Amino acid sequence: MSQRSKLEKFAENLTFPNVFENLSYKEPKLMVHYNQFVDYKGTWNASYFKNKQELILELACGGGEYCVGMAQLIPNRNYIGIDIKGARMWKGASQSLNLKLNQVAFVRTRIELLAAFFDQQEVDQIWITFPDPFLNHGKAIKRLTSNYFLDIYSQVLKPNAVLHLKTDDPTLYQFSLQSIDAHPKYKIIYTDDDIYDKPLYCPELAIKTHYEKKHLAKGLKIKYICFQYVE
Repeated sequence: MSQRSKLEKFAENLTFPNVFENLSYKEPKLMVHYNQFVDYKGTWNASYFKNKQELILELACGGGEYCVGMAQLIPNRNYIGIDIKGARMWKGASQSLNLKLNQVAFVRTRIELLAAFFDQQEVDQIWITFPDPFLNHGKAIKRLTSNYFLDIYSQVLKPNAVLHLKTDDPTLYQFSLQSIDAHPKYKIIYTDDDIYDKPLYCPELAIKTHYEKKHLAKGLKIKYICFQYVE
């Protein structure tokens, strides 16, 4: 079977029941099945997942490997991958459907719009796995652990919610340590600049994405920060 093109993946995403897309940033609405608009803000667990389990977001999820991996590892939680790139998201969405992982969904939108689709105190955890480090210092605000994004997360997190950063980039790691430590609404719980040279802090860290395997093959060290929203 020939490999699907980006346009084919975009089109197929709109047929998936577990993919929601925001196509207009000026009018933030979620669409599923081509033209059906839905509003799950504040009711993702009750209305979509139909349970009371923890709600976990993976930001800049790419192909959704971490969402799928966490759902297989810890199935009694709900997972939503967030990314703007729908062609990448297709992989995780289709895999979730094939594996019947009903506790996994994906939202194609900008992370800046998180509060448009999730309510205050709705999210239990956030995972940020191998995000773009934006090494140009002038673009530091775009880093997903910048003060700008930490403020956005505070609009949807429950009190004492836990956040996780996993990265191979030392610049992003050091920047994140400083940014999180300086923010009045967060506290650092645990840090590690080489997670695989000791027992893992939590089981989810054992999940290795395609790009992480490439990083490890190059001899790069995987770094991790666990931090908490303290309100």
